[in-house]
Amino acid sequence: MKSTGIDMNKIVGKSNILFLCLDSLRYDVAVIQQKAGKTPVLAEFGEWRKCHAPGNFTYPSHQAMFAGFFPVDADIKNMKQRETLFFSEDIGMGRKAPPGAYTFRGATFVQGLEREGYETYCIGGLSFFDKRTDIGKVMPSYFKHSFWNPSFGCKVKDSIVNQMNCAINIVEKMYPGRLIMMYINISALHYPVSLYLEGEQKDSIEGQGAALRYVDMELGRLFHAFQKKGDTFVICCSDHGTCYGEDGCMYHGFNHPIVNTVPYKHFMLSHSA
Repeated sequence: MKSTGIDMNKIVGKSNILFLCLDSLRYDVAVIQQKAGKTPVLAEFGEWRKCHAPGNFTYPSHQAMFAGFFPVDADIKNMKQRETLFFSEDIGMGRKAPPGAYTFRGATFVQGLEREGYETYCIGGLSFFDKRTDIGKVMPSYFKHSFWNPSFGCKVKDSIVNQMNCAINIVEKMYPGRLIMMYINISALHYPVSLYLEGEQKDSIEGQGAALRYVDMELGRLFHAFQKKGDTFVICCSDHGTCYGEDGCMYHGFNHPIVNTVPYKHFMLSHSA
């Protein structure tokens, strides 16, 4: 297990919490771009951990993560060895929280944090967060505040710019001393990633790499906004990978090593005036 020894009981109630899902990002793409020095903002916070996703497409993976079941290190052979950040008081392992885990009440850790006084925000990306259909209202309903508009969607090349503008505006207007829990479903890594290669029409590893570089450039200003507000614990991962023709497979929603393997990291942003 690649545990960093994080004790969430020392974070909850004291630090902001930012959960970034780089939707559909492949582990190999994340590593290639970081090793090439193309994602300097994310690289500042350490190497990517190779993990197994809790689901093979957006909806089941997010339902698991919001319940505290984040991607598990790929070398884990026993579920009791997994690093647990948030633990439901109502389920599993004798209802005894693992060391370092914060025990929450409610259906999701988001709702548990709201009970601790956090203002909870969801900034959607994919249709599972758009609130235009019954299924699109499910996950945003876990948050006190939720935002989505078409400019956040995966078919918009500047979706990450629009999502960051929304997020930063929220952070900057928050009442001083009020703790924030924010989730952002970053849609730019989801197909179609050909948008990020001029003249290209076919999705590929190269296209997703270009999308990730674009996302990395925008994340710096979001991190800076949170640092001005206070200490912030960041969870950054993919919910699943996606295939671009490997073994005849395209995209995701099925089990394949590329779909099931995701990048993950968490880290602290320290307060800076």
